[in-house]
Amino acid sequence: MNLLIIGGVGGAGLLIFGFLAFVFFIFWVVTIIDIVRSNFQDPNMKLIWILIVIFTNPIGTIIYWIIAPNQKINNFNRFN
Repeated sequence: MNLLIIGGVGGAGLLIFGFLAFVFFIFWVVTIIDIVRSNFQDPNMKLIWILIVIFTNPIGTIIYWIIAPNQKINNFNRFN
């Protein structure tokens, strides 16, 4: 029995899938960190975005990066 063949996927396929899964996991962690560190116009949006990203992988992560930048408070002028 060849352990590198699982469901007709060879070793190279598993390596590619594993690499893509790792890249997505890093992207997911960066998204969660960005949500926690950001200030939103509505205080409840932080909790809502965390729940969306956790429960709707990977769609929620992609939607966050498209929609959320418009919902954040701009802190560039807070020292002026």
